[in-house]
Amino acid sequence: MFSTHPALGIDYGDARIGIAATDPIGIMAHPVETIHLQKTDPITRIAELVQQRAIKTLVLGLPIRMDGTEGTAAEKVRAFGEKLHAALPQIPLIYVDECLTTVIAHEKLHASGKKAKQFKPIVDQVAAVEILNSWMDMNMA
Repeated sequence: MFSTHPALGIDYGDARIGIAATDPIGIMAHPVETIHLQKTDPITRIAELVQQRAIKTLVLGLPIRMDGTEGTAAEKVRAFGEKLHAALPQIPLIYVDECLTTVIAHEKLHASGKKAKQFKPIVDQVAAVEILNSWMDMNMA
């Protein structure tokens, strides 16, 4: 049977990309890093992470509006996804609705006792964890 784990979760943003990963058997997702687009080429860095972690699936958060339509943010994510898939054609790329993942990430960080100014460096990673958790939940059903 084809294994989809470990998987890499990606929360794409204009300035930063949050990265999370599952464990090798897909029980849990954990934060990995934040890629700062002004400092690092995201495609190159993701390719490195895929190799280092023996990633078998890429899970990219897609911002779907509350009414179920896609807007300009989704267009940007799909354009990034096309570049990523072109660089890593052997790795399946799955889009997952990321609706409210950043809100959930903020809530979880706040509940853990973090102050709002402490969120910025890690909120994208936590959102990527939520994207992976959503994908894993869909695959459990």
